[in-house]
Amino acid sequence: MNVGVTGTNGKTSTSHFLASALGALARPVAALTTIGMFLDETRVEAPRSYAGMLDVLSRARAAGGRFAALEVTSEVLARGFAQAFPFRAAAFTNLTRDHFDAHGSAEHYFASKAQLFKTLPPGGVAVVNGADDVADLLREVTPAHARFLSYGVASRGEPQLPLTARGEVTSVDFGGTALNVGLAEDFGSGSITLRTRAIGEVFAENALCAWLTAVALGVPADSARDALAARAAPSGRFEVVATAPWVVVDYAHTPDALARTLATARRLSRGRVCVVFGAGGNRDRGKRPQLGAAAAVADRIVLTNDNPRSEDPRAIVDAIRSGLPATADVVIELDRAKAVELAVLGAAEDDLIVLAGKGHEQTQTAGGESRELSDQALGRAAHARR
Repeated sequence: MNVGVTGTNGKTSTSHFLASALGALARPVAALTTIGMFLDETRVEAPRSYAGMLDVLSRARAAGGRFAALEVTSEVLARGFAQAFPFRAAAFTNLTRDHFDAHGSAEHYFASKAQLFKTLPPGGVAVVNGADDVADLLREVTPAHARFLSYGVASRGEPQLPLTARGEVTSVDFGGTALNVGLAEDFGSGSITLRTRAIGEVFAENALCAWLTAVALGVPADSARDALAARAAPSGRFEVVATAPWVVVDYAHTPDALARTLATARRLSRGRVCVVFGAGGNRDRGKRPQLGAAAAVADRIVLTNDNPRSEDPRAIVDAIRSGLPATADVVIELDRAKAVELAVLGAAEDDLIVLAGKGHEQTQTAGGESRELSDQALGRAAHARR
C-alpha cells in the first residue's frame, strides 16, 4: 500500500514518522524521501530514479513489507505521477512559497500538489492540514469515495474546516516536542498525547499528520504513538551538532520554514540567536527578500552561499539583504565555512546558532561544480576551535 506525502515543508519528517508508525503492522516499510531511500531505518543504495524507486519497493515486498511512505514533489505530480502510480492514501503538510521557478505561479504549484488527492481510489484516505489556507480547496478536489480527515496545530493558525484531530503543543525542549491531541467524535473522541524526539512546533504538525494517517490505515492508536516517540528526526531537521554555544543544522530553505525554525531557536535559546544562510541559485528568485524578512527576528544574521549554481553569489545575497531592515545586524561572508566559523567563534556560551538551508546535504554546487560540504561538519569543526 503506497502512501504519498506532499506539501511545501515537512514532507521528509512526516514520511519518516509515518514509516515508523506503519511498521507496527508490517515490516519492513519502504520510505522514499529527499534524504534517501530506506527499509525501516536502514538506508538502501539505489538510483534516484523511477527504476530505483521500484527496486526499493520490490525489496520491501519481498521481505514481507506491505507499506511504503513516499515523499511526492510538486514537480513529479505536475508530470502526471499520481495518475500513473497508485496511491491508497495521501497526506498534506502545508503550502507556502517555493518552486515558483518550476511552476510559474502559486495556482499551478497548488494544482500540481492537488493531483495526489484527485486521483485517490474508492476507499482511499486523504489527510490534510486543516489549518492551512488551502484545506478547503483540497477537500473540494478529494473524491467523495475517499475518506477525508483533517488535523491542525494551533501554531499554524485558525482551522479552515472542522478538525478530526486538534493538537496543542505542551512542551518544546532539546529533548523533543510533545502535544496533546483532541479527537473528533467520528474518530473515537477523547484525547492522546504524542511525543517526538524532533525539536520544534512544526514537528508537532508532522507527527500528528503521520499518526492520523497511520491510524486511519489500521495501526492501533497506541502503537502509532509509541513508534513516533521512538523515531529520531531525519538528518538536518533542527539537528543539534554542538552545545555551549548551541549549534543547530536545519534544512529550512523557504520563508515559512526559516521563520518557524528561528521561532523555535528563540524559544530555546537563553542568549542570542544567530542564523547563517543563503539561497539556492537558478531557483525561485522572488522568495529571496522574503527569506531576509523571515530572518529579521535573529539577533545576528550571517549571509553566505547556499548552492549558488551558475548565479553570481553576491547577487543572491544582495536580494536576501533587500528584505532585511536597515537596522539588522548583518554580516556577509560568501565562503560558507568561514561564515560558520565567524558565527560560532563570535557567540557566547548561551547563544544558539542556526545553520540553515542545506540540512542533510553533503555537497555544495557552484559554478557548475559540486564539492563536499556538510553543515554538520562545519559546525562541529568551528566549535572545536573555540
